[in-house]
Amino acid sequence: MPKFVVEADGGSRGNPGPAGYGAVVIDAVTGETLAEAAEYIGIATNNVAEYKGLIAGLKAARTLDPAADVHVRMDSKLVVEQMSGRWKIKHPDMKPLAAEAARILPAGQVRYEWIPREKNKHADRLANEAMDAGKKGKQWEPSRSTAELGARARSAAAPAPQGPPGDAAAGAAKARAALAAASPAVPEQAAPPVGWGSADLGTPATFVLLRHGETVLTPEKRFSGSGGSDPALSAVGRRQADAVATALAARGTIEAVVSSPLLRCRETADAVATRLGLEVSVEDGLRETDFGAWEGMTFAEVRERYADDLSAWLASPDVAPTGGGESFASVTTRVAATRTTLLARHPGRTVLVVTHVTPVKTLVRLALGAPPESLFRMELSAASLSAVAYYADGNASLRLLNDTSHLR
Repeated sequence: MPKFVVEADGGSRGNPGPAGYGAVVIDAVTGETLAEAAEYIGIATNNVAEYKGLIAGLKAARTLDPAADVHVRMDSKLVVEQMSGRWKIKHPDMKPLAAEAARILPAGQVRYEWIPREKNKHADRLANEAMDAGKKGKQWEPSRSTAELGARARSAAAPAPQGPPGDAAAGAAKARAALAAASPAVPEQAAPPVGWGSADLGTPATFVLLRHGETVLTPEKRFSGSGGSDPALSAVGRRQADAVATALAARGTIEAVVSSPLLRCRETADAVATRLGLEVSVEDGLRETDFGAWEGMTFAEVRERYADDLSAWLASPDVAPTGGGESFASVTTRVAATRTTLLARHPGRTVLVVTHVTPVKTLVRLALGAPPESLFRMELSAASLSAVAYYADGNASLRLLNDTSHLR
């Protein structure tokens, strides 16, 4: 059963006065931030804002996994004691909020702990960001939050995205030219890196992340997700799949193969698995983002037809593409759940994970603890290899990113 920590807080500048709340869901094993929530709620008391923060945190935890064991930590003695059943709830404003919080998850899955304010800085900072936004007549935006890393510096020099996330035009062009000019070379297996800690954590589970080979849509940099035409590999893509199969067979380290259900991934996975003498297991959680009405369009076409929707999507991981597509936050939730499932199924093994741009980048982002906007700052070519090692203590290590040496 997954274990989450929910830290929540609320504040009022006047009590009652302009108020807001903040909440964060943390993986209890890895310490990784899984979700953040904050909102300006208008004029309210501190206690109302604190309860609102608790409710938001519990709902976020339920969205991630309704069966999770949740440890709530707050610096509000009132909320902790009332929700634990040790103090009676007398104030009429508190009773419906406490009842709502109690209904979100079964009582047996949630426990409460009071912590001093200095240990609740993440949620406190989110609440203050929400109140600051409200002072300007706005609502809190996740993309502008600095709560997780404090005064985290953001790169002002990063170029604006010019295509679907991760379709690397330059890298893809180089790979196509290389395949036309030469047969693939087999790279030497790199020596495993030395871990930071001194404790022997055993053999990590390693995911070798393979982006599928090209389709006819890839060189045109068109949005190609799970809600579109499900194209097959092109002739170039089939040669890429053969090249990566040759390289991985020479390494001899792959012990299992799993794939997205989409055709381009299954064809790539089958090419490798056949060479390795392995079966392919299909995992629905590895499918690409559903890009809604943008499927099959270029970035420029989307910008021309849906400029406002595109700007909102680029600004926030919670915004979905036009027409009922998936937000990056939704994709992160299912990819993280699939990661947990695969780690439980393959402890200490090396698994080839054949998937798409967004799932690969999401796994890398989660391993690094990087912010959502990092999805737009990684290049990921067709048929490229990346690798993440997962250790018994819950930590992860990025070992490889966007390797295309097998295509040269």
